[in-house]
Amino acid sequence: MTEKNSELDQATLRLTVGACTALYIIVVAFLASDFETYVPILWYMAFFFGAAVPLRMAVKRWPGHFFLRRLFAMTLDYASLAFALIVGGEGMLPVYAAVLWVTLGNGMRFGSRYLALATALALSTLGVIFMLTPFWRGQPYLFLTLIVTTIVVPAYAHILLTRTRIASEEAIAANQEKSRFLAQASHDLRQPIHSIGLFTACLRDARLGQEELRLVDNIDRSLHIVSQLFRSILDIYTLDNGQLEPQAEPVHLGALLQDVVKQNAEAARWAGVELRLRPCRHWVSVNAGLLATMVQNLVSNTLKYAPGQPVLIGVRPKGNGLAIVIYDKGRGIAAEHLPEVFKEFYRVRHVRDKDVEGLGLGLSIVKRISHLINLDIQLDSRLGQGTRATIQGLERVAPRAVVNRPVPTQSRLQGLRVCLVEDDANVLMATSALLEKWGCEVETHSDGVGVTSDCDIIIADFDLGTKVSGAECIAAIREQRGWEVPAMIMTGHEIERIRHALHHMNISILAKPVRPPELRVTLLELTKHFASVRP
Repeated sequence: MTEKNSELDQATLRLTVGACTALYIIVVAFLASDFETYVPILWYMAFFFGAAVPLRMAVKRWPGHFFLRRLFAMTLDYASLAFALIVGGEGMLPVYAAVLWVTLGNGMRFGSRYLALATALALSTLGVIFMLTPFWRGQPYLFLTLIVTTIVVPAYAHILLTRTRIASEEAIAANQEKSRFLAQASHDLRQPIHSIGLFTACLRDARLGQEELRLVDNIDRSLHIVSQLFRSILDIYTLDNGQLEPQAEPVHLGALLQDVVKQNAEAARWAGVELRLRPCRHWVSVNAGLLATMVQNLVSNTLKYAPGQPVLIGVRPKGNGLAIVIYDKGRGIAAEHLPEVFKEFYRVRHVRDKDVEGLGLGLSIVKRISHLINLDIQLDSRLGQGTRATIQGLERVAPRAVVNRPVPTQSRLQGLRVCLVEDDANVLMATSALLEKWGCEVETHSDGVGVTSDCDIIIADFDLGTKVSGAECIAAIREQRGWEVPAMIMTGHEIERIRHALHHMNISILAKPVRPPELRVTLLELTKHFASVRP
């Protein structure tokens, strides 16, 4: 997040107010009978701009909190105003408004301490003006009014600043409490949904009749919908938290899109949608996790609003970069709704919309992520003909060296020794049962303390209690074995934060609730490393 440069705003406004003041002085000088009186003021205004312009350039070049620079700026302002009021006399009375502007501007932008300092400098300036100007000494009551105004207005501003600061601190505290609650609630609710999904996959592999399989299919579909809702809520929480610092890396665009298509294959089958992916060999510099979230949300929308229709996903050149384009032949969006669809909770209402699941967060998440990673999202739609979503601004990079490996098959999991570390008993039982259905040999641990294993792959929850984390458990097993055992972490926490924290450990990270196909694909990918990594 970019911090607002209040000092630069103040410096810009200084030039604006200075220009207005100079214009007023020029008009008064030409209308007055004694033009020569105002000539020194005009020369001084030239000096003022000669100092104010470089000052603004310095603020822009070296942003930050520099007390002496701010003190110099205030001194320049008050000295210029004092000179105009002393030399110009009663004709310069309207310039007093600039005195209040300097005082309140510094207080409102920089806080109560600067407001007090500016008020003290303003009163000192007025004192100097009173002593050096016969006109003001002859108008004691008018001058007293200016003094009282210079005290009362900043004092009231200080009260407002204090109240605003207190309200802001309370709002921040409430928002942090809400964020902690959402994070914990999301994590705790993801665990049972995750375990139910894995138990359902075990049921699907059992010897069931057609009616039982249909019921299992309905349970699986409902769980998929709930999972999507939880991911949307957690994505919004993560973005609201404002702590994401996305790191770009070279990404194989075709592989990323293929992963998204694989993850949505089952949901596409339920919706009667054929997902068509055009092959792509391009590499781009981007945060893979956030780009995948954008594409995932767009694909989810096509499955909701274009059921029974084919969906085409491809990559095309756009300007100096590349663009991901997703076409569907759904109902389309009317032109008056297009500017609104990226707002949170906004949904275009149609007949039978009660049958379309969701919260109206998907496109809002896409838009906010696009700002975060400097991409542009564009939506083009024609009612009754379909919609085209375009993610553009992807920067091409040179491809990484990729070793061609045979396509993994289900048989690769047969006899695979898996060390499973999970502190939730139901998740531990469900994951173990599913892995054994796939032919794996599973050893289970309910915490990560002192775990030793001669496994082929480690699967761990990230949060294993207060003693040791999943990452620390994986590191300990790798140290014990003397080689980098392939590992996977499944977590209900902010996945981007976990990825950022563990980017150096070469660990696959999945967000709970994990779909069984997603788990299987990741396991198969990890088995590829045995030949090149295992001693």
